[in-house]
Amino acid sequence: MTELTAPKSSVTAAQFADEIRNELKYTQGVTPEQAKPADVYVAAATAVRKHLMDSWMKTQQDMINGNTKAVGYLSAEFLMGKQLRNALLNSGLTEQFEAAVKELGFDPQQVTDAEYEPGLGNGGLGRLAACFIDSLASLGVPAFGYGIQYRYGIFRQEFDEEGRQIERPDYWLTNEDPWGHIDYERDQRVSFGGEVVEEDGKRVWKPSWSVRAIPVDYMVPGYESGRVNTLRLWQARSYDEFDLLTFNKSEYLDAVKPQVKAENISKILYPEDSTEVGKELRLEQQYFFASASIHDAIRVFYPNQDKPDLTTFPDKICFQLNDTHPVIGIPELMRILLDEYGYDWDTAWNITTKTFNYTCHTLLPEALEVWPVALISKLLPRHMEIINKINDQFMHELEEMTDDEAKVERMRIVTAGDTPSVRMAYLASYAGEHVNGVAELHSQLLKDVTLRDFSDLFPKKFTNVTNGVTPRRFMKLANPGLSDLITEGLGTDKWLKDLELLKNLEPLAQDDEFVKKFAQVKYDNKIKFADFAKREYGFDIDSSTMFDTMIKRLHEYKRQALKILEVIATYADIKSGKVKIEDVTPRTVIFGAKAAPGYYLAKMTIQLINNVAKVINNDPDVMGKLKVVFPWNYNIRVAQYLIPATELDEQISQAGKEASGTSNMKFALNGALTVGTLDGANVEIRERVGADNFFLFGMTVDEVEKMYADGYDPAKYYEADPRLKAAIDMVAKGTFSDGDEDTYAPLVSDWLTKDWFMTLADFTAYHDIQSEIETLYGDQLEWNRKAIINVANSGYFSSDRSIEDYLERVWMTGPLK
Repeated sequence: MTELTAPKSSVTAAQFADEIRNELKYTQGVTPEQAKPADVYVAAATAVRKHLMDSWMKTQQDMINGNTKAVGYLSAEFLMGKQLRNALLNSGLTEQFEAAVKELGFDPQQVTDAEYEPGLGNGGLGRLAACFIDSLASLGVPAFGYGIQYRYGIFRQEFDEEGRQIERPDYWLTNEDPWGHIDYERDQRVSFGGEVVEEDGKRVWKPSWSVRAIPVDYMVPGYESGRVNTLRLWQARSYDEFDLLTFNKSEYLDAVKPQVKAENISKILYPEDSTEVGKELRLEQQYFFASASIHDAIRVFYPNQDKPDLTTFPDKICFQLNDTHPVIGIPELMRILLDEYGYDWDTAWNITTKTFNYTCHTLLPEALEVWPVALISKLLPRHMEIINKINDQFMHELEEMTDDEAKVERMRIVTAGDTPSVRMAYLASYAGEHVNGVAELHSQLLKDVTLRDFSDLFPKKFTNVTNGVTPRRFMKLANPGLSDLITEGLGTDKWLKDLELLKNLEPLAQDDEFVKKFAQVKYDNKIKFADFAKREYGFDIDSSTMFDTMIKRLHEYKRQALKILEVIATYADIKSGKVKIEDVTPRTVIFGAKAAPGYYLAKMTIQLINNVAKVINNDPDVMGKLKVVFPWNYNIRVAQYLIPATELDEQISQAGKEASGTSNMKFALNGALTVGTLDGANVEIRERVGADNFFLFGMTVDEVEKMYADGYDPAKYYEADPRLKAAIDMVAKGTFSDGDEDTYAPLVSDWLTKDWFMTLADFTAYHDIQSEIETLYGDQLEWNRKAIINVANSGYFSSDRSIEDYLERVWMTGPLK
């Protein structure tokens, strides 16, 4: 671990209070007596930002003038979470803030609660990107995060009276955003449509319309590194926002059509793409931020140069493609080099292939983006020409490398046939210098299954970088009680920069007094979450029950259905008298998840979970022993309360489907035990914490594949397990739909006839492991010993370690000197 230090802030609490007063006066236009908590939040954030400004500018200057290659992290998502607490921590101003705000007569918690969480992501992809740019800054590595400033995020989730998910706009930018600096003078032009013509022997793109990409800069301060990197997000604006002549004809909507068309690009994350118009908007988004970012990087590293030597571009910056969303940047850089700077094909290709690296985040073929050639040709005709040439070049290389014609055909970037498509993962795998998976199992399956042909012919391209999470946000900020206990146990707080130091906690798992302190911290966190849940959602939660949590994007392969079916089966046991209520381990089951707006079965599963909760939570026969809660609009704020409070973490995806997971890492770091399959990073977590400290169940990848090959009949498992049959029958007969047997008929039909992710096949094993869990939970001293061992052996899962792996295996760069 690189040792990085920065002086603690010398600002006193009184001085910081004066700074807040000045910002209230000159920025907010109010006195402290007139101010609301939101005013104080903006004033404090503005003051902190000014403290970071010198380090931010010095970091940029050192990056441009130095010899260290920078990293450009291209991602459609950046789930940053609230920024004030993180910025205070990383600038050494936390204590001053607490004292200053109290001096001004405000509650610090109310002030930080006034911040609205940025709606810049959907789930794990965005949280990972946020952790990575935090670690890059904390390690002193120069970097840009590049993405889109979505005006309304993905959506704000609500539930209606029937338990169904309702998508609402997420108005996170409605109020003041003191963190984002809009820089109108450094905008970029991004063009679409039109045609390609021949002029003087050259192919020239004549676009039909263009938008203005305006950068909004967010500071990313490192923890005790003295470095502040940049998250640069792009807003889309029209060059012709308003047609006055049309307006004066009373054609008001037509007068703003160009404005609406442009601004749609940065309105929401992942617009619904079940229509052709939706697909087009998604591709516009991806090209918009990729093009603006590449042009911006050229501007940054070659300032005021009309004819820069772009053969040095790969020495200045390397771009990491976070999933397939920014892969259109590959033909865009080729187009820039060929058309705007006049390089020949071979030189441009050499520059491009040294500049990009690709992270594949999935094993599901349907999640690997494929764009119709007709759509790319319509929207980006010059890029389609370049992609076709790349494909031809690739096919020629493959024919020289192998005699396997079937393999060559399988590896086509542009598919053959009447309706050809472009396979973006294949384009990235060919053009990228490195391709990495995000957990050991995932990376191996990428090589063995998903991208097998590529790994066979280009084995040196492929590597693994297991994901990680930042211990600053997800330990120090989210769990101050445990953080303080760890520091007490280790005798140092250096573990926040070197998480492997947690290993030294392991002997303390045998110290009964330390274990009792740990148990008290966990209980205190449960009370905090229960208070939060009551305040924010109106839930009544008993803090003495086991907190059993499943927070995942709602997807069939993640198998929320498996969890809710086990809950229903337990409820059926209680109702039938098969299980005595006094023998039931009190348990609160907590779900957090959003489903994609067009994902029918996922949204139906959400409805089912909510209505199971409604029935069970209000049934006097249950006597409070079993409760289900589903906080709507799960986000980082909820996570920072829930993860530290959780005792049992559900990681129950079908083996071979989850790429990595990062919630599993956060839970283990915060002292939860995991029940899970051998999937994603679960494998590595189990290896490190020990098999005795991990509740394993379910089929392996090989067993899953064999069952697929042999033919899977889910009805067989339904008939064989009376508990499973009782649970599904309750759903089918309308127990959770006011007697309506049609409400969940599609879900029941899918379980019994398809069940592609084998929820039913793993159900019995899942129930059996839950029995083991309840037995151990009855011995709280032993449970907490195992929880401490989980914490002690989770140091590997720091995003700092992930970034160091990238630096060594992929990016070949390091910290600024």
